[in-house]
Amino acid sequence: MVISRRVGAVVVAATVTLSLGATPAAATGRGSGHGGAGGGPGAPGAGDNYFPAAGNGGYDVLHYGLDIRYEPSSRAFVGVATIDARATERLSRFNLDLRGFEVRSVTLDGRSARYDRDGQELRVSPARGLARGERFTVVVRYDGTTGRPTDAEGALYGWVSTPDGSFVANEPDGASTWYPVNDHPTDKAGYDFRITVPAGKTAVANGELLDQRTSKGWTTFVWRARDPMASYLSTASVGDYDLRRSTGPHGLPIIDAVDRDLGPDAADGLARTREMISFFADLFGRYPFTSYGAIVDDDSDAGYALETQTRPIYSGPPSEGTVAHELAHQWYGNSVSPARWQDIWLNEGFASYAEWLWEEHTGGPTAQQQFDTAYARPATAGFWNPPPGDPGATNLFAGSVYTKGAMTLHALRTKIGDRAFFTLLRTWYSANRNGTASTADLVRLAEKVSKRQLDGFFQTWLYTPGKPTSW
Repeated sequence: MVISRRVGAVVVAATVTLSLGATPAAATGRGSGHGGAGGGPGAPGAGDNYFPAAGNGGYDVLHYGLDIRYEPSSRAFVGVATIDARATERLSRFNLDLRGFEVRSVTLDGRSARYDRDGQELRVSPARGLARGERFTVVVRYDGTTGRPTDAEGALYGWVSTPDGSFVANEPDGASTWYPVNDHPTDKAGYDFRITVPAGKTAVANGELLDQRTSKGWTTFVWRARDPMASYLSTASVGDYDLRRSTGPHGLPIIDAVDRDLGPDAADGLARTREMISFFADLFGRYPFTSYGAIVDDDSDAGYALETQTRPIYSGPPSEGTVAHELAHQWYGNSVSPARWQDIWLNEGFASYAEWLWEEHTGGPTAQQQFDTAYARPATAGFWNPPPGDPGATNLFAGSVYTKGAMTLHALRTKIGDRAFFTLLRTWYSANRNGTASTADLVRLAEKVSKRQLDGFFQTWLYTPGKPTSW
């Protein structure tokens, strides 16, 4: 995000207030199945201390098929989610994250399954238990009226209804505001989107546009994201967009969606996208995914940008620096995602430092000059806190996570030298591509690459409050 997720603001996503048509907790569906013998219920969370209710245990999602029909003027939403998964333990029951909506039916492998609701947990009980390693398909039919979900500090996120459609940006746990999901970065999956909207509207999702057809006043857009994707990076934004196609390095398809209500210079910040992709690919490794692009909206209420995978979303016309930031996230944050939300600096510190490198490349201040300017701030400045390696769930997007995170990387560069540092950046991406990793993983790799002990360095920069004075 900017401040990758929140431009010019420090906010957090921890809990959510919804104006969706909510289903009472523990409301029970009338499926014919019941819990089978053997095994037990999967965990109702992925084990993330910052967001204990996010994600679930006991299974691994392989693919989401999301079929959505949305009418912006009434906010009427009808969804069918088809989820292909594999049990990672013996299960008598498993959970999906879903907030609000009325669940109409749940089937598992074509048979009706019993389900109930407990807060954001949709609990599904197969007619028989699932064996460890067993693949299964669950289909959830649901509907309701969407709203404008907000996080704990009042920032819009998830499926945000707008006058002309929707602004969909999920970080960290907002995917469950619009589809049933294992809502944690540790469970990545492929996605297919089939989004039907009134004719004249455009629906934009991740990946490539496979089909677009209009019939009887409705247009259906079919998008496919082949590469593994964390749920917080999915989008299905709807608006008055024009789709603009171009080609990036190595024939990479680029699709930009730009709101028609914006001025002629709305896409100026995207002009150097191709050059940016080549520059970052030389530094980090080949671009991770099968397509790229942007969504430029006219939603001033959101006021931020998010690195939605392959197609970052901007609430307004982005600056060139913001575009560089969100592009860098495709390597650091999207392909290599944090194993826990405490480690969000691995997203934001890396993307912020990449922005510094781009500015230096284009004749702006050098990375050293940007470090020096930031370091000149007095030790009493609030800028230095919270520590970026453990900011707390209520400071997930604090400025220190971005700038002090970037400074950590530059201080590391000066400590181990350019050769080791840029080898580290490339190896970090190649070793963890399409997966998740932690700060501890980075420390081990940095020590291996540099052949130096660095735990004290990282302790000082990432976990010690205040301004570092020596490292």
